[in-house]
Order: sequence, then structure tokens, then C-alpha cells
Amino acid sequence: MTGPNSELMRELIEGRFVFTGEIEPSKTTSLQGVLEAAKKLKGHVVAANVTDNPTAYAYMNALIPSYIIQREVGLEAVYQMTVRDRNRLALTSDLLGAGALGIRNILVLSGDHTAVGEYPGAKPVYDLDSTNMVELIRRMVDRGVDLGENRVIDPPKFHIGIASNPNADPLEPEVFKIERKVMLGAEFIQTQAVYDVEVAKGFLDAIAYLNRPVLIGVAPFKSISAMEWMMRLVPGIIVPEEIQSRLRRARERGGKEEFYRESIEIFGQLAHDVRKTTKAKGIHLMTIGFEWIVPSIIERSIGA
Repeated sequence: MTGPNSELMRELIEGRFVFTGEIEPSKTTSLQGVLEAAKKLKGHVVAANVTDNPTAYAYMNALIPSYIIQREVGLEAVYQMTVRDRNRLALTSDLLGAGALGIRNILVLSGDHTAVGEYPGAKPVYDLDSTNMVELIRRMVDRGVDLGENRVIDPPKFHIGIASNPNADPLEPEVFKIERKVMLGAEFIQTQAVYDVEVAKGFLDAIAYLNRPVLIGVAPFKSISAMEWMMRLVPGIIVPEEIQSRLRRARERGGKEEFYRESIEIFGQLAHDVRKTTKAKGIHLMTIGFEWIVPSIIERSIGA
């Protein structure tokens, strides 16, 4: 791995346990929402992912809010890039633009298939797969060339992250995919949401030989309907019956206030257990639309 060019990588290399957050642009030209979310996260997370058309919905290009939250809020961005929507020309162009704007962290994603999104008839691109994308970025950063060996003048200085699914069953193919990307130069790993610390432990043990920092995904639910939607439509999400029951009982017992109180207890404890009992180097908190809960979860995780 190269020396740290971002605060996220600096803290990971220095061995600090980190928290990252997530911000989702929407179908608007206004940046007010992402700026408000960034302000709520600043001071609590070292960096925030900015999503790239998640679940195949067409939202604002993630590069613009990634740049704006760094400039206006001072919160470091992790610019998510999916290979679903753009060919290698467009991806290379966006990487050059990101480098010019001071982006330092890229999270490479395949992207959910268009069949699950708002335009199921849209044609996915996948000119590159996520492994090829890691190779493209590595070439630009290390050698100053693109995939066609064309020279890149004043090449960007990115750190490359990849996503993974600890819930995969069987796990072996997932580990193989991660290994390929690590061998090509991926530097850190963020996972999909995990709701069972034993799943996190098994996953971390399986990829320990790769020697890359892993941030385990923790994703509280904004509501019961959000939980049901995620379980139904997001691949790889498994929520234990105990968590479902506790959240449903809390909602019935005391409405939203009690639901959020129970959420802080459940996910704060989960974050604590990940921090204290696993080999994870951090936690990636996904709280789209209710970023205010992040400080409470982090505080509960430390004090548990």
C-alpha cells in the first residue's frame, strides 16, 4: 500500500479504530440535504461515503456532493463509483475529475442491477467489472497510465476501497473475489450490513490472510417499513428474528421515540461487540436520512 493521502487511510494505517458514515444524494439539484447530513456526521466519523445511484435509482452524480461536503463542511468523502452505469471512458473521465477536485478515497462497486431499480428496462453497462476498475485506478495512481497504457499527466492520488458481503453463503466465492481485488491493489474493505457479530467474526477470520483493514457495516433502520424493505429487496441482508422482534415490540410499546431508543441500544451494542471481540479495524455506519442517531450509537458502543 502507498503512504496515506487521506485521513481515513492515515488512521487505519496508524491502527486507530475508525467510524465512517454514509450520505445519499437524491433526485434533486439542491445540495442542502447532503450538506445537512454531512454536518451531522462531522466530528463523529472520519469520512463519509457518498453513494452512486444506490439500488439503481438515478440520483445526483456522487462526485459533486463528494467535492462539496469536503469544501463546505470539511468532512472527508469516500466517493463511491459503480461500474454498472458507465463504460471505461466515462469512468476514467470521472476519476480524472475526482483527482482534480481533491477526492482521495474511492469505493469501487459493481452496483445493483438495473432490474431492481426505478428503470428496470435500462441497459446496464458493465464494460468493466469491479476488479477491472480496481486495476484501472491502481494503474493511474502507481504508473500514471490508464487501461490502454495512455499517459495520465499529473495522476490522481486515490486510496481504493472495495465492498464485500460477509453474509454470503457459501462464503468461499466471496473471499476469492476479495482476494483478486486485493492482489490488484485494493487497500481497505467496507462490508454490507451485518446484524450478527458471529457472522462478522467468521468473515474476518476467512480474509485475515489478506492483511487489509476491514470496516464492518452496521445499518440501523429508520422504521419498521424500512427494515422490511431492506430484508425484501437488498441482496444479502439477513436480520435475526431477535432484532426484528425487539424493534417491533419497541415501536408498539412507545412509538418512534421508543423505537429509536431500542435501536441505539441494539446497534450500539452490536458496534461495541464488533469493536471489542473481532479483528475489524472500524465500523461503517449506514444511517441514510437519520444521521442524527450516529453520535448516540458511537457513544453507546464506547460505553457499553
